[in-house]
Amino acid sequence: MAKALIGHLNSDLRDPRLAVDNARLRNRVAELESLVLRLSEENDKLMSARAAEILTGDAEMQPA
Repeated sequence: MAKALIGHLNSDLRDPRLAVDNARLRNRVAELESLVLRLSEENDKLMSARAAEILTGDAEMQPA
């Protein structure tokens, strides 16, 4: 268990390349989280607009 804890601790001090790689990955994760949030908000807006179309009857009926 001690090895697992040591591996979990900040091991970036031993190898500067790990610190650079870790920072790059953290930035990428932040970018992807931002993208997911933006797409989720856009999807919610589109779903609301589509629901409003269906409720008002403006949507064209398409065969199943």
